[in-house]
Amino acid sequence: MRVVEAKAFGGPEVLAVHEAPDPVAGPGQVVVDVAVVDTLFLETQIRSGAGGEYFGVRPPYVPGGGIAGRVAAVGEGVDPGWSGRRVVTRTGVEGGYAERAAVPAETLVEVPDGVDLREAAALAHDGVTALGLFEAARVRPGERVLVTGASGGMGVLLVQLAHAAGAWVAGTARGARKTETVRGLGADAVLDPSAPGWAERVRELTGGAGADVVFDGVGGRIGREAFGVTARGGRFSAHGSPTGSFAEITPEEAAGRGVGLRGIRDVQFPPAEARRLTGRALAEAAAGRLRPVVGRTFPLERAADAHAAIEARDVVGKTLLVV
Repeated sequence: MRVVEAKAFGGPEVLAVHEAPDPVAGPGQVVVDVAVVDTLFLETQIRSGAGGEYFGVRPPYVPGGGIAGRVAAVGEGVDPGWSGRRVVTRTGVEGGYAERAAVPAETLVEVPDGVDLREAAALAHDGVTALGLFEAARVRPGERVLVTGASGGMGVLLVQLAHAAGAWVAGTARGARKTETVRGLGADAVLDPSAPGWAERVRELTGGAGADVVFDGVGGRIGREAFGVTARGGRFSAHGSPTGSFAEITPEEAAGRGVGLRGIRDVQFPPAEARRLTGRALAEAAAGRLRPVVGRTFPLERAADAHAAIEARDVVGKTLLVV
């Protein structure tokens, strides 16, 4: 089978197609014929050499942690009824950029009718994290919600969830295409975070009080500025770092304003919880209440181009690899 391997840490060009033996389903495992692979900004960071030690990744390795496809074979102890089913699953931080993957059967979530495999792959990570964040934030009707990075794969989901909950929603996005997408998903206001005074504009739009809930998927300066317009007694989630760092907010600083602070460790869900959230995300998509935005797709062998597009911030929503 074909796999995409990162032969070293570096730029997108380190990704290359190789032939590898077909996986075999061991006890408790299934083999999935991969149809679509999720991609994450985090994967581009790991490939560049950032965070490799934290995630235990050493080249050469096969990137990719979220896949959708059909179960091709089941191992010993696995219900044979899984064979042929459409599923979405996670492979960890490695092994997804491949034509086939062996995964534990307990990680499988069946894809319901009405949801195609591209949508399922797009929800493999971002749907889980968005719902986990949203459940923890307990957004109430009439509250004011700010989503930074609102045009990204997870940002578009958070905008939809907040809008459906009856909140007033502001999002950050750059450029007409991204702005139009975020507005179309239910945002009441869209602000360019590169414009001077964008955060103060949020304060103005919220009557001077600021945002009750902030979902910061960007980090760095933008995340810091978003924290500055979080209302007293509000909730702030610092879960994103595509700028190179998470928003640097100390627990003492948050406590001084009565702000509930959550970070990236709060969205590291145990397997059972991740599976529950995956199922819920797929059910919401099947019911038409949650729509992932797939901005671009690339064939598996062009994984390097997919990474380059992600790093260039050239995509609205998700970038996927299609096998």
